[in-house]
Amino acid sequence: MGEVLVYVELVDAQVSPGSQRLLAFARQLADSCNSSLTALIASAERVEPGALGPADVCAEVRHPALWPYVPEAHEAALGAAVRARAPDIVLVENTTVGLDLAGAVAMASDMPFVSYCVELSVRSEDAHSKSEIYGGLLLAEVHTRLPAVFAMNSGALPDEPTAHPGRGEWAAIAPPAQLDSLRMTFVEPIEAADPGIDITKADRLVCVGRGVGSAKDMAVAEELAAALRAELAASRPVVDAGWAPRARQVGKSGSRVKPRLYLALGVSGAPEHVEGMRASELIVAVNTDPNAPIFNVAHFGAVADLFDVAEELSKLVGD
Repeated sequence: MGEVLVYVELVDAQVSPGSQRLLAFARQLADSCNSSLTALIASAERVEPGALGPADVCAEVRHPALWPYVPEAHEAALGAAVRARAPDIVLVENTTVGLDLAGAVAMASDMPFVSYCVELSVRSEDAHSKSEIYGGLLLAEVHTRLPAVFAMNSGALPDEPTAHPGRGEWAAIAPPAQLDSLRMTFVEPIEAADPGIDITKADRLVCVGRGVGSAKDMAVAEELAAALRAELAASRPVVDAGWAPRARQVGKSGSRVKPRLYLALGVSGAPEHVEGMRASELIVAVNTDPNAPIFNVAHFGAVADLFDVAEELSKLVGD
């Protein structure tokens, strides 16, 4: 099999934690296929190589148009790397950025694209993957011809992976001509309002999902959080509905948390949410749906009405 190519996401010119997990996973995948691993760095400046240790080759596309992030520019850079390296497997994170790029590059390269992957292996000349669908309620098994593009849910990968180092070679890829005539322009960053909340530092979290039903019913969870001396957190649907501020959101588009106690009330457990909280030391889930995906990661679960449980817990803690 040909090489495995990983698109590396950068945050403040540093390799993102998700990309570090993806590189470690890709190292194991490449080893299992007796192939090499290439990490693609698309940026305006040189990136420190420390977090790129698992890669055999660090392929670099450097151009001023690659920072700040503009999808069109990074699509061109990833496309140039695919043409130059001809990988059999292209891996991206199943994030907003990864999904920005993967579909377009797969289409331009005439390769199949599989997203929301939680498992991936190669047998003979085909890739076998499993993807979470219907909000994680089902797993779809997919057999894909190679070469192909896969978006991996990094929340399904080990939180602190270990991998032996690769060869650590550097290779420059010529910036594609498209970078000099982009149709997209970065205008300005818009920072989210910061109400002074940092749920990533909380020792205990009470997280509310859409099962709470309405903004007025949030008070039940707030009372329980106060009784437990915990911070209140929320899933994305609750934040999108305006029932909790963005700073309290847990998940891929919110915060990644590791509290000692994570109490999930009415949280279904979509992959994007689980990615942000699965490393919690103790996960307790309450949901009326016995098939809710949150029970797949919970250490303890109760199929019950969240209001009954929250009110009873508040009384017990208060006593």
